[in-house]
Amino acid sequence: MRAQRSGSHVNQKGCDAVDWFPLLNSLRIAGVSTVIIFFVGIFASYYIAKAPRLVKGVLDVILTIPLVLPPTVVGYLLLRLLGPKRPIGQLMLSLFDVKLTMTWWSAIFATTVVIFPLMYRTARGAFEAFDENLAYSAQSLGLSNTYIFWRIRMPGCRQGILAGTVLAFARALGEYGATSMIAGYIPGRTATISTTVYQLWRTNDDSLAVKWVMVNMAISFIVLLAVNMLEKKNSAQKKKGAA
Repeated sequence: MRAQRSGSHVNQKGCDAVDWFPLLNSLRIAGVSTVIIFFVGIFASYYIAKAPRLVKGVLDVILTIPLVLPPTVVGYLLLRLLGPKRPIGQLMLSLFDVKLTMTWWSAIFATTVVIFPLMYRTARGAFEAFDENLAYSAQSLGLSNTYIFWRIRMPGCRQGILAGTVLAFARALGEYGATSMIAGYIPGRTATISTTVYQLWRTNDDSLAVKWVMVNMAISFIVLLAVNMLEKKNSAQKKKGAA
């Protein structure tokens, strides 16, 4: 049951006023977490793609679990690790006086874990589809592995990697379950688009909730449009190469 209107931050501004902090906070959380999983995801997918089948299968399961777990379960597990009375959280609090939960950047932990499988699976598929003959030819010319990776392999896989990055960013932008558990909802401090929509619904502020829903839908539309354009471009390049 919805709560009656209260003196909460989201309602003090009235139905017609929009506090843009949730959007800005969501963008910075999604941006930071996407940068993290971009490099970590590429590193993991590249080396795991070359691993033996058994090792690859085990690591795939471990790294992809967050994709199928309910986000609230992911949030609960993170709280078990990062809470102020839990191993990592207690250590950080005692050594550096840093609390890992209920801050805006706490949500970065949640979004990073949730979106990592998207980047990892997409990048791994791109690496596995790469024509290794190009790398072998470059090695025969005496080029270093670093040069081959960044100047030959990455450009050849860029469409798949870009698609994974865009999808991961969009997923981070709309993340709710794990974020709400580890960062909570504190107006002006930890509020995101998703947690704000829930709070507005809970306090019967439907008009403002609809505005935030429309903002989220607009962003999602742009993201999906970008992904489709990347896929079409990739398909056209493959057809051109085959010809």
